[in-house]
Amino acid sequence: MNYSKKTVYDADVKGKKVLLRCDFNVPQDKKTGEITSDKRIVAALPTIRYLLEQGAAVIACSHLGKPVATFDSYVKKQVEKGKAAEDVTREDWEKSLRKLTLAPVAKRLSELLDMDVIFASDTIGEDARAKAAALQPGQLLLLENLRFAKGETKNDPAFAKALADMAEVYVSDAFGTVHRAHASTAGVADYLPAYSGLLVDKELSIMGKALDDPKRPFVAVLGGAKVSDKIAVINNLLEKADTIIIGGGMAYTFKKAQGFEIGKSLLEADRLDYAKEMIAKAEARGVKFLLPVDNLCAAEFSADAEPILVEGDIPEDLMGMDIGPRTVELFGEAVKGAGTIVWNGPMGVFEFDKFAGGTKAMAKALAESGAITIVGGGDSAAAVEKLGFADKITHISTGGGASLEFLEGKELPGVACLLDK
Repeated sequence: MNYSKKTVYDADVKGKKVLLRCDFNVPQDKKTGEITSDKRIVAALPTIRYLLEQGAAVIACSHLGKPVATFDSYVKKQVEKGKAAEDVTREDWEKSLRKLTLAPVAKRLSELLDMDVIFASDTIGEDARAKAAALQPGQLLLLENLRFAKGETKNDPAFAKALADMAEVYVSDAFGTVHRAHASTAGVADYLPAYSGLLVDKELSIMGKALDDPKRPFVAVLGGAKVSDKIAVINNLLEKADTIIIGGGMAYTFKKAQGFEIGKSLLEADRLDYAKEMIAKAEARGVKFLLPVDNLCAAEFSADAEPILVEGDIPEDLMGMDIGPRTVELFGEAVKGAGTIVWNGPMGVFEFDKFAGGTKAMAKALAESGAITIVGGGDSAAAVEKLGFADKITHISTGGGASLEFLEGKELPGVACLLDK
């Protein structure tokens, strides 16, 4: 896949209307609707400011949460949850939509940019079209939640064209959504010249270089619960990495494949042959393939469970919950001399304090490695930030699913649609 895409710096936007896809899918307080972290809004500001300074009229758009776009679909979902169809009201549905309005995002954007942000009460309806038509250079309009329209996730050409008709240029700056072929992430590029925003450009240049031309040795650290989630990632990285480190729940399927007893630990029995195949492939390619040599185990999956250190076979009444001290040392040594390190997925049950030590140690090892360090979104990114190592990491990806598919070597629809340099 070509990661070298034209950016906003290559676009002539003066006096033009720019449709800007942002990632304003922010966490909110369930009771009050207050935004609990504006990190994603702040991340979009450099591109917004650049476009406004260049004399563009900016029409920003984003999704928020998973609203159900039609009343019929809402009824169906409630019935699946056990509610009687006749008890589901249109008022309930409209209330569920109101909880996911982008109005609080417009308010926060106004505060951060110290300017009036115009808010449209729909996406391609009368209000949005009128406000987009009246928008002047240097002004910013935010459309209502894209997923209130059923055409968004279906990449409906009519919806994509209606979005595109409001603008003359398209800019993609929502890396967390580029793995999805939705109307606002890919479809609009059929009707408008499409450029990457500064956030997407940073992701593509840093992660693209790490995969295509890494500073060596290149070490990949993979964790998380399931082998099945990382099959394509491991397969792709075996072609590129010098060392692959496997931790987290997925490590136990590999240990079982090696002939070890794993007790009550997570096991994907249908992936054992795959695990054997990957270990053999690593050996054949001369790639170091490191697995835990000791584990912190527990009798039950609980935050209060007492950690028991086990080397070798895990007794049948215990389950692996985190990597042990010898493994921390082994993995730490492996990243010490690295040129590039990519990390995706925690080393243990990070949400339980007693079993967070392995993930903490890995975050510290990356921060102190001196290597180019890239942390995929999701739990590993949260761990690095929570532990205070974020400023010592070269790049923390803003997209969980997107960064995973990037590591798999998949073509990302929201990137493929952008103009090549």
